Amino acid sequence: MTWVFWAFLSAIFAGATALLAKVGIAGIDSNLATAIRTTVIVLFTWAIALSLERHHGLAEIGRRSWLFLILSGVCTGLSWLCYFRALQLGPASSVAPIDKLSVVFVLLGAWLFLGERLTPVKIGGASLIVVGAVVLVFA
Repeated sequence: MTWVFWAFLSAIFAGATALLAKVGIAGIDSNLATAIRTTVIVLFTWAIALSLERHHGLAEIGRRSWLFLILSGVCTGLSWLCYFRALQLGPASSVAPIDKLSVVFVLLGAWLFLGERLTPVKIGGASLIVVGAVVLVFA
């Protein structure tokens, strides 16, 4: 199975996340809802890592990897807190397209910081994502 397969599964589960979260946060604090969701994720992912015996690799992780994984975790937490608050305040069909503008930020960040090529086709695709998000939000 290629990265494309896993990316499509990620998109499907992300879509389900928005719908399930919108229903789940009704009547509760969005920060509490994020904490519950995060707890489930921690338990679920550790159960997978332990059952597949991947936890043995912890000792082999270098400082640089730890640093960037921790920073990524902080960004993920902040993203989820903001996402759940947005879902609580707005319609899922408008929140999700704005959230997906992260694709544009990844393209720019990958170009600026990782040295990935920013081709005219990628610029065009990113522009379509922005236009699509705007259309979906204001439709």
